[in-house]
Amino acid sequence: MMHLAKRVFRQTWNDKRSVMMILFAPLLILTLVYFLLGNSDYVPTVGVDPTSIPTKIVDALEEQELKMKDLSSEDVENPKTYLEEHQEVDAIFNYSLDLGMEITMFESSTKGGKAANEIQEAMSSLNPAAKVTTSFVFGDQEQSTFDSLGFVFLALFSFFLVFIISGMALVRERSGGTLERLLMSPIKRGEVILGYTLGYGIFAIIQSIFIVLYSVYILDLPSAGNIGLVMLTMVLLAITAVSFGATISIFSNSELQVVQMIPFTIIPQVFFSGLIPLDLIPYNLGNLCYLMPIYYGASAIKGVMVYGHGIGDIWIYLLALLGYALVLYMVNTQALRKFRRL
Repeated sequence: MMHLAKRVFRQTWNDKRSVMMILFAPLLILTLVYFLLGNSDYVPTVGVDPTSIPTKIVDALEEQELKMKDLSSEDVENPKTYLEEHQEVDAIFNYSLDLGMEITMFESSTKGGKAANEIQEAMSSLNPAAKVTTSFVFGDQEQSTFDSLGFVFLALFSFFLVFIISGMALVRERSGGTLERLLMSPIKRGEVILGYTLGYGIFAIIQSIFIVLYSVYILDLPSAGNIGLVMLTMVLLAITAVSFGATISIFSNSELQVVQMIPFTIIPQVFFSGLIPLDLIPYNLGNLCYLMPIYYGASAIKGVMVYGHGIGDIWIYLLALLGYALVLYMVNTQALRKFRRL
């Protein structure tokens, strides 16, 4: 038994990737979570019309941790229109004798929630029984967490599952000798990568369409826009995932090594998929989202399903996914020649 244990320990110790995954991957992920989910010094911005509310309310708001932006009475009376055009304002506070106190936010988010909490604390300091009505430009208070974050899970499931299947399958093809035999034929390396991408891409397309239809028509996930655009985004995201999986597999010698790369390649993308407001992440780490393909897919899906955007609003995200897939294709072609010397 001890000899077996020693042999297993030596084999694992000599596998540097296994050691990295066991010892350093948890530290990397915990550090990332610390920065992303730690206390944020973000100060929300609240729009008010100081001429239409009592001075004591203005004074109470000024004592809170928020920035007050003076708005005209017309802007305050039409808060949804204003917030659509000025998303740097997290909430608009309105007070009238007829309607009472109202808070309008762009959507249900951490930033809007922080602004609403500061306003409610200010009102409670004046009158503990004060009631404040809350409304949103997009969404409502009664929607479930799944309804508000469903677009994130659509992107994550599509990307992650396709990545695993394509990455492991290509490693298996190479370890079984199939890839080597293909490269000994007149077929070019670029054609091999393209063939694998298209082959697994077909299943990725079927999966994407199936997930969208099931979520919208069976699970009643609300969509303010055309679900055809959601499917298109999911397809492009899935094709990018196939290319991403191929990239990882080229630098891996076994299925185990593909799995070992997940903490470094997939898990960080979860935090930049829309679960956390990027501008709340300290040290400007939110800018890392532009390196993550999941960001572009999730942003496009959110634009369609939550905001009702059309192709003219999300084309930049779709173009980014196409560009990402093209870059990965070129990397895969070069890496297959350089690192495997086939």
